[in-house]
Amino acid sequence: MTAAPGPLYTPELLALAVSLADMPLSDDLHWRGEAISRTCGSTLTVGLRCDDAGRIEGVGMQVSACAVGQASAAIFADGAYGAAADDIAAAEDAIASWLAGGDTPAWPGIEKIAAARAHPGRHGAILLPWRAARAALSKAVAKG
Repeated sequence: MTAAPGPLYTPELLALAVSLADMPLSDDLHWRGEAISRTCGSTLTVGLRCDDAGRIEGVGMQVSACAVGQASAAIFADGAYGAAADDIAAAEDAIASWLAGGDTPAWPGIEKIAAARAHPGRHGAILLPWRAARAALSKAVAKG
């Protein structure tokens, strides 16, 4: 018999969700991207500031999502510093694979929302920050 997954809304997940207050979407974050989850309607707008090499050096977000989506956004922000467009794309692909039953991706902190893998209705919200960041970084690369 397979063990039941742990509780979805843990104190750690809720603390991550609350930490988004420390990552406001401010005017100095010029590269903007948006993503919407088709499964739950959650939305996320990310603002990024990049260095001359195209690596993320500032992150802010406006999130309208469940606590799982908010926690995912906080995990994204904590690990995004120093990442480039290719890193974000690879991470999104790895996280999508993980959500479908694959190996745990290398993104720091992703294990904190592992219980959400058992809830397919939350998968779209989990991927929002990476999708929005890809959109923002594609604009930065195009302007390049």
